[in-house]
Amino acid sequence: MSDMPEHQMVTIKEDDLIETVADALQYISYYHPMDYIEALGVAYEAEQGPAAKDAIAQILTNSRMCAEGHRPICQDTGIVNVFVKWGQDCRLESKRSLQDVVDDGVRRAYNHPENKLRASILADPAFTRRNTRDNTPCVLSVEMVPGNTVEIDVAAKGGGSENKSKFKMMNPSDNIVDWVLEQIPSMGAGWCPPGMLGIGIGGTAEHCMRLAKQSLMEPIDMAQLKQRGAQNDLEQLRIDIFDAVNAQGVGAQGLGGLSTILDVKIHDWPCHAAGKPVAMIPNCAATRHAHVVMDGSGAAYIDPPDLTQWPQVEWQPSAEAKRVNLDELTAEEVASWQAGDRLLLNGAMLTGRDAAHKRIQDMLEKGEELPVDFKNRAIYYVGPVDPVMGEVVGPAGPTTATRMDRFTEMMLDLGLLAMIGKAERGNDAVDVISRFKVSYLMAVGGAAYLVSRAIKEAKVVAFEDLGMEAIYEFTVQDMPVTVAVDSKGTNVHKQAPQEWKERIARDSLLEGA
Repeated sequence: MSDMPEHQMVTIKEDDLIETVADALQYISYYHPMDYIEALGVAYEAEQGPAAKDAIAQILTNSRMCAEGHRPICQDTGIVNVFVKWGQDCRLESKRSLQDVVDDGVRRAYNHPENKLRASILADPAFTRRNTRDNTPCVLSVEMVPGNTVEIDVAAKGGGSENKSKFKMMNPSDNIVDWVLEQIPSMGAGWCPPGMLGIGIGGTAEHCMRLAKQSLMEPIDMAQLKQRGAQNDLEQLRIDIFDAVNAQGVGAQGLGGLSTILDVKIHDWPCHAAGKPVAMIPNCAATRHAHVVMDGSGAAYIDPPDLTQWPQVEWQPSAEAKRVNLDELTAEEVASWQAGDRLLLNGAMLTGRDAAHKRIQDMLEKGEELPVDFKNRAIYYVGPVDPVMGEVVGPAGPTTATRMDRFTEMMLDLGLLAMIGKAERGNDAVDVISRFKVSYLMAVGGAAYLVSRAIKEAKVVAFEDLGMEAIYEFTVQDMPVTVAVDSKGTNVHKQAPQEWKERIARDSLLEGA
């Protein structure tokens, strides 16, 4: 008979796990990780590009407003990723699967009455794309490990950054840095830089992608790493990728500048001799993740951060910004805007995104009359969070504009004069914009709560059944935007990063001389 003491089993109660997951998801909806805020504050101080500096100021101001007001950092409250390390001396007191229990936590978080989060998850993805209404199911990964605790990492991953995920089955001799640099132009700014790059190397195709995603849970420490120097090949690879990507000059929101990424994280795993799987997943300006540990004593909660640690950055409209009255918008005024101009929008605008555009297309093909008139109007690509506690609208930042490119000519035929969204437009859309002599305006992704404060009235005017994808009419006051594509087709997202890439290369040569 063994003298070894028996392991003490720890019981994790179903309700405690649900509450832990729900609380963590609420927490990350309005608190950035402190390491991200500190790194972004450093990037703000160093930034020399005026447009990029203004964008970072909006992100930092928005972050502090969300932390104080307990409202979402971004209108896209993400698809929930949950990584669990389950101690083998723990048992779950439940008759349901772990997936079902964790999904209850997601459901509770996203339907919280004081901070309702946007439900973005669609079932039957290839066909009917029905909204599940509560952001379930989450993407759950479980690893059994020795011990008597349950460690949980939760993350909420926005669609803009997730859509820019990259993967390649490389040959063993292929260069990883070269491949990453090849991807940067195709990623554009729809992933809302400045953020992080998560890299997975090895394993199999699906495992490699998970390595990349998990690496994004790690704390930002690039400044410390560069200060002490790399101590192994992976650390050197992190530095090489970090420097090479920032030298591309993409900058905050793709507006050209010094800080495109704040860190690079890499996880690797042994792989087959015939290949070298490599995955890259960016994290956006709405970096949202947290780590909790359950020990059987009840639900685990995260201590709130110290709000005095936020950089003292208070975004204010540029003195050079032009005020625009949307209620009296004319083609002549739109033609006078120059790429790079900063505008403050006032008056009424319509909203619409993927589902609304598709329905308009279907109605036009059937010869049906549209419920709204788009002539001489501006449209904002947005799917807002539901309002709470007397709000006009919840956080309402822009969605990625390129998804609307295929509908651009159709919408401009209806008389639109301006479109507002996030990041760049595709080449075909830019051609159409210049042909119709209209303009595309860019709002800052990652500043959704700040933008929502400019919205003074909001009402659904069409397609109410589409939920957050319905067409609203917003009345705005001094909503900040930048002219990204002007009526002549000049495109800030092509022009500015190229100028900054050349400037960074020049400065680097001068430093080396």
